Order: sequence, then structure tokens, then C-alpha cells
Amino acid sequence: MTMHYSAIVIGGGQAGLSISYCLQRRGIDHLVLEQHQIAHSWRTKRWDSFCLVTPNWQCQLPGFPYPDDDPEGFMGRDAIVEYIERYASHFNPPIRTGVKVERVRRGDGVSFEVVTNQNTFTADQVVLATGGYHTPKIPRLAERLDPNVVQLHSAEYRNPESLPEGAILVVGTGQSGCQIAEDLHLTGRKVHLCVGGAPRSPRRYRGKDVVEWLDQMGYYDLAIDDHPQKETVRHKTNHYVTGRGGGREIDLRYFALEGMALHGRLTDIQGTRMTFGDDLKKNLDQADAVAESIKRTIDRYIDSNNIDAPIDPPYQPVWQPKAGPSELDYREANITSVIWCIGYGIDFSWVELPVFDGQGYPGHRRGVTTVPGLYFLGLPWLYTWGSARFSGIARDAEYLADQIAAKAASEQPRSPRVVNDVAIGS
Repeated sequence: MTMHYSAIVIGGGQAGLSISYCLQRRGIDHLVLEQHQIAHSWRTKRWDSFCLVTPNWQCQLPGFPYPDDDPEGFMGRDAIVEYIERYASHFNPPIRTGVKVERVRRGDGVSFEVVTNQNTFTADQVVLATGGYHTPKIPRLAERLDPNVVQLHSAEYRNPESLPEGAILVVGTGQSGCQIAEDLHLTGRKVHLCVGGAPRSPRRYRGKDVVEWLDQMGYYDLAIDDHPQKETVRHKTNHYVTGRGGGREIDLRYFALEGMALHGRLTDIQGTRMTFGDDLKKNLDQADAVAESIKRTIDRYIDSNNIDAPIDPPYQPVWQPKAGPSELDYREANITSVIWCIGYGIDFSWVELPVFDGQGYPGHRRGVTTVPGLYFLGLPWLYTWGSARFSGIARDAEYLADQIAAKAASEQPRSPRVVNDVAIGS
């Protein structure tokens, strides 16, 4: 039995639910397919102390702005799951959970065919709302570690108590790496941190959260076509900062003063000896330079608009590393765990349609592909900085819903129907 819909949405996270809400408002019959359950990634791929790095007031799912009484706070993992569940209850989307999509391809030349582990569906239009973080990255270098060393990807980390006794090596200083390193450090665990090239952000500056300044300046409305880095910004590492404890910035130099061991990039493992690059100082300095650049941008905005704002003292580095590469015997250092925080790969191998580049990244313009009726939603910088976040998903979802509605209106309406062995109704 094959069911046909005007549109099928693949993915039941905030992106899939957002487009479902927008389609429902436009009277477009559709179905949402989710392999696991609503908000699955938030439930299962975040550590216990995880929280948003943007204030709650930026949680603006379509038709459902942040509903509680702590707009300046930062929702933790469980509160995020609850927010998404409340959103789904708010409009009751037509979602089927526990359905794995195995293939999306052209069907009869007009429709799309969506093959799942349960049924095959057809649709006039398809929205791929599975995000852009699919395959945890673990380098082949990891194979050189002693099998007795526990290795985790950041998606598998939960809390310090879940790791064996001993020191921990955290590889990567994006948002996950820095926040996990802090989580371990705050409990008194000995942490070794491999510092990469990720930028950092101030948390508060001149009387406001930096996010509020950037929002006021229109930064979050900046379209990718107007961004100085154009499409390359899609692949940049996010700035590290945290919402923990009411929100604070992360300065790795302070961690070093408190006993965290900072290293450059991990370049080699031979036996029990690890080699680190000589880029630690450069990476710390570059992260600081980005944070200071953000401050200068805010300063210019304040000056040009004659805003009365307090003056913050200039930043002064509190710690400097020694120059040159370094080595470490991880057995002598009692490192018993390694957490790889180097991101995810993208995997749309199950989409059998010609819309991808040589790296497997989908070609699109604001989520609209060159295959008529096929769309992407929830990717980083799909259109703006907030495209993969709670703050910007509504704009993208509304835009795509308009595209879907316009295409549906230009064609003969096709309501849900069984197309195998049963008379077709239109």
C-alpha cells in the first residue's frame, strides 16, 4: 500500500515541526516522518549539563515564541526537549515516529517516492529537515590508542561520573569541546585540551549580552548572499561561549591558570606518546582576536547611534603558553579517556537525486533546489545565521511553505490517497 501526500517532511525536530506548522496553516496536506521520536537529537546527543548558548528569548518557533518567564536565561537540555514537545502539542502535527526513511527518489516522473522501513509513500513535494549533523567524526588516528582507553564522540558524553577514573583528553575547541572540558574541569577532573582554530565570543559587553547587541544591529537578519564570506561561512566553526550558570564567556587561558593542560592540535600518536603542534599560542590569540573584533563592531554601533552604554576595561590575556610543539606520554599522564569533539559529517546518501556537490553538500538557494519540489530546511546558514537554530527557523519555514503552496496551487490538487490496488480519489 502506497499513500500519496501533497508534501512529505523528513525529520521531526524543530525544523520538521516548523515547516509542518506552516504547511498546516496553508492547508497543505502533508506527513512528517521521524526515525526516532520528536526532539531525538536533543534527548540523546547532548550531555547532562548542556544548555543553549543563546538566550531563551531567541527561541521563536513559528507560532510559538518562548512561553516561560526567564527570557534572559539559557534553557538546559531537558527544558529544550519540553519546549519542542509543547510546540508539537500546540498544533498536533501529522507525524509518524519510528519510521526510517531509506530512500528518496523520483517516482512516476512527477511525484517523489519515499521508501521507508515500513511503507513506501509518494509526494508531490519533499522537505528534507534532518539538519546537517549526521555522522560523528572520529579520526583514523584514534585507532592508534590503546584499546583500554575509553573513546567517545561528544554526542556520547553524558557527565564526568560516566567516565573511568583518571585524566581526560578532549580534542577540539568548538562549542562542544570547550563546554565539555569545562564540565569536567568544574568537578575537579584533570583535563588535557587540544586547542584548535575555533573562534570565541564575549558573553556580555557594555551592559548587555552580546547576542542582544548583535540582534539589535541586525546581524541575525543578514542573508548569506550579503555576508562578506558568502557561502564559505556555512562551513565555519561556531564561536565558543556558554549559557551555563546564567551565561558566561569561556576563556581557555583561565582554565590553564586553574590547572587544565592546554595543547596545540593533536598531530600524531606513536605507541603511548602523543605529539601536539606548535599552534597553541596562535589559536588562542586568534580566538581572542575574534572576540575583540566583535567588541569593536559593537563599539562602532554604540558610537554611531549615540547610545549611552558603560565602558568595559580592555581585555588582557591572563596566561601565555610556551612556544613550540610538545609531546605527552598519555599512559604516564594517566589519560584513561578521550573525547573527540571535532564535529559531524553530512550524509544524504539515501537521497537519490542530483542536487549534491562533490563533498555531498546539497546545492540550494534559500533551501530551494534545482529539482522542482525538493527542499532543504534546518541547515546551518541555509539563509541566515539562525537557520539551524531556534531563532531563525521560522523565517526559513515560512519561506519554503510559501514556495510549496505556490507550486501546489499551480498544479492539479492531489489529496491523500492510496495508489496501490485501490481507486484513486482526487
